[in-house]
Amino acid sequence: MYLILVESPTKSKTLGRFLGKEYQVLATYGHVRDLPKGEFGIDVEKNFEPKYVIPLRARKTIKLLKEAVAKADTTILATDEDREGEAIAWHLSYVLKLKNPKRIVFHEITKSAIEEALKNPRDIDIDLVDSQQARRILDRIVGYKLSPFLWKKVARGLSAGRVQSVAVRLVVEREREIKNFKPEEYWTIMAFLKKIKGSPIFEALLAKKDGKTIEKLEIKNKDEAEKILKELENAEYEISDIEKKEINRNPLSPFTTSTLQQEAWKKFRFPAKFTMQIAQHLYERGLTTYHRTDSLNLSSLSLSAAKKFIAKKFGQNYWAGFPRRFKTKSKGAQEAHEAIRPTYADQDPERIRAKSRLDDNHYKLYDLIWRRFIASQMAKAIFDSTSVDIEATPKENLRLPTGRENYTFRVSGQLLRFDGFLKIYPIKFEEKELPPLQKKEILELVRLSSDQHFTQPPARYTEASLIKTLEENGIGRPSTYAPIISTVQERNYIEKNEEKRFQPTEIGTVVNDLLVAHFPEVVDINFTANLEKDLDKIAENKEEWVPTIKKFYEPFAENLKQKYEKVSKKEFTEKKTEKICPECGSPILIRLGKFGEFYACSAFPKCKYTEPLKENKPLMECPKCSMRIARPSPYGSGYANAPMQIKGGEIVEKRTKKGKIFYGCTNYPNCDFALWDKPCTEMVQGKPTPQFCPKCGSLLVETKRKQIKCSNKECDFKVEK
Repeated sequence: MYLILVESPTKSKTLGRFLGKEYQVLATYGHVRDLPKGEFGIDVEKNFEPKYVIPLRARKTIKLLKEAVAKADTTILATDEDREGEAIAWHLSYVLKLKNPKRIVFHEITKSAIEEALKNPRDIDIDLVDSQQARRILDRIVGYKLSPFLWKKVARGLSAGRVQSVAVRLVVEREREIKNFKPEEYWTIMAFLKKIKGSPIFEALLAKKDGKTIEKLEIKNKDEAEKILKELENAEYEISDIEKKEINRNPLSPFTTSTLQQEAWKKFRFPAKFTMQIAQHLYERGLTTYHRTDSLNLSSLSLSAAKKFIAKKFGQNYWAGFPRRFKTKSKGAQEAHEAIRPTYADQDPERIRAKSRLDDNHYKLYDLIWRRFIASQMAKAIFDSTSVDIEATPKENLRLPTGRENYTFRVSGQLLRFDGFLKIYPIKFEEKELPPLQKKEILELVRLSSDQHFTQPPARYTEASLIKTLEENGIGRPSTYAPIISTVQERNYIEKNEEKRFQPTEIGTVVNDLLVAHFPEVVDINFTANLEKDLDKIAENKEEWVPTIKKFYEPFAENLKQKYEKVSKKEFTEKKTEKICPECGSPILIRLGKFGEFYACSAFPKCKYTEPLKENKPLMECPKCSMRIARPSPYGSGYANAPMQIKGGEIVEKRTKKGKIFYGCTNYPNCDFALWDKPCTEMVQGKPTPQFCPKCGSLLVETKRKQIKCSNKECDFKVEK
């Protein structure tokens, strides 16, 4: 009897379908050993020896696995093929006391891949284990050593992370770029032209010609624009050059972890964490290859399957004519892995959807992965491009007052001749057809127009652009992008605005500024990227893990010791005001808490008076305790049994202990009315009044997606705002 151990029950079920009765497949349900939660768990004096413990939730599983191991003739470890999976296999080997355990890896959960893996078992790769262990210890050092410092110098409940802090720094610095940005004015001039004998009107942009190079003409202000317009009033417009060429657009590469997260955000607004959860399910069900990868390699078998499908479905001319192979540009990519692709390329997504019973979100992501892979092996798209240069010269052929002899306008047209890969993976492009034009042809000016513009600041990060920046700078690895972004949001260091773009919170900005000022190595982008390279070298058996950690720890620990003495909490968390405490008469300060600034008495802890910095205006009267509710209730069945209150409460914005916004009653705990979504109100006689559902009478609320819907979960009323 063979016993195969994997991480998840879904993966075990999928493997079980391929294997015979002589195989038993069991799930470990993730990690079976880890550093303890309540203590540091690393002996710095003994070469950073970690203290591993079995989590409480894993003890029952370990007991069952030990019983299964005792009955099995051979135990095979089949955890994921990345460093974390290798570490899990190593921990399993230790906990289950396996002697010379067999380790197999596979990139996809298909019958052929599993059979091939079983034919080629190997030992646990201790270099990969050491690399993962070093990462875990480094993260524990930063988290457990810096977090207490933040508690003491800023506010209780804060924490720091080795890689997360760099992500926060990127968001904070981008926000400052935006605030410090000074827009510069510039103007553009367009000529609306047509053929003299009549044809559709087309527009051409005033440009700057330097030899054969065309660049944007800089027009700094309105005076310059008006001067040029005046010079062009009596000009003659003649076509000076026509360039026709074929433009080829090649397909994009198949997905890596980073590009999948970026594209899923752009197309579906899936957060990175959610994308990875769905990708995990698709992988475990045997529908896609392993989803934590930074490689663009593709197996010969998958390339052959794609070729056959393309030729059969679209015709031989839609295949590229050769197997397309891609090379990753990611720093430190593990080329032994494969890109993310479907395991059954010859089956279209609709068939897989029906066969595997995929819900909408799983289908969307699978369809995206499938189309990207198939498109990568298709023929290029071909465009016919035409560029026309038009010289505007005074009819008298005199030199212009500005010293110029003429002005050049540029117009370009583009038509799709062959769609190629665009047939299956559409990408935005614009087709523009020009009338038939000839060199030296004179055109008729219909009108001139000038438009004012201002340069724009850099855009705030989205999930997609932040992941892209992290990858470009070598920060983190495929398995870490989603946890990085979700963690810094959970810690209330950054948040998404109404446009779903990241902005730093007040506390996030203060924590970042403290770390930049006093622990620059922790948040330095190059330093963090170089540390990732060191972890790669450990995985490649080019460096030892203990010296790598020691090189980081010793200067870090010495600096931390000094900063405890030198850094004052007041420097970052207190500002003086002219306000006086109404309870004890002491000066009022602006203090910083975990969720932002607030007014507080300087005599704390003797006087505990506080008030919000920003006025928290009531949204409306509480419908549960401010009104006498008749039966049947006009506010929905949920309010029918509301207790009577003498003093009516009001609904205000509040925060949970984790910083999440909700809307609750000021009479709490006497009134427990609360909503996650903002209640809809309208002004009636100068007073905010709640709006109610026309179908069931419950309160209407406004979701974060800008939808108006009923607060009653049993009611389906919903409208777009």
